[in-house]
Amino acid sequence: MKHSKRFNEVASKVERGQSYDVESALAKVVETASAKFDESIELHVKLGVDPRNADQQVRGTVVLPHGTGKSVKVLVIAKGEKADIAKAAGADFVGAEDMIEKIMKENWLGFDACITTPDMMGLVGRIARILGPRGLMPNPKSGTVTPDVAKAVKDVKAGKVEYRLDKTAIVHVIIGKKSFGVANLKENMVAVMDALIKAKPQAAKGIYLKSVAVASTMGPGVKVNYSMN
Repeated sequence: MKHSKRFNEVASKVERGQSYDVESALAKVVETASAKFDESIELHVKLGVDPRNADQQVRGTVVLPHGTGKSVKVLVIAKGEKADIAKAAGADFVGAEDMIEKIMKENWLGFDACITTPDMMGLVGRIARILGPRGLMPNPKSGTVTPDVAKAVKDVKAGKVEYRLDKTAIVHVIIGKKSFGVANLKENMVAVMDALIKAKPQAAKGIYLKSVAVASTMGPGVKVNYSMN
């Protein structure tokens, strides 16, 4: 793959094959995030599990201490009192059949997270094929199917992120923006890493944290020497 002159210049600041401690790695990422916009900082963790096995799945959520730096638009599918509570909690869009119809007929996806109450899952199931591939389908494991819609909305707005394995046993999570600085990025990263370590499946054998790396949207990856202790 050919890279731009800018990328090659910033990549030269990262020693190939070198693993850095957390602060040094994040400092390198911030230094090499030289695009003209506030680049997102991403965490990539290769885990020693087999994603094909149900008993080795790793999935959950964590609220980042300093948020994601992104303004999140939340859709809540609920009725009656729960709908009123969702509006009061700060949901951007609230509705039921009207929202389902809007998504089905207009292919409307003007939101970043979808929350619903358990009694509405039958209705939401009608748009599963639309929301699922985009990672927007409500799920009890991610806290987006819940009777406590107020907490769910506030958590998402505060910077709750979901982590889950991909097919190659890697977890990808945004931990903030370049503008956060090393100290805040470190706190966000540690929060995610602590959650991943606590989520280690009992069936997992051998080395759990195979590799850890951080990178900016347009920058090179930086390997992190991260201990579970």
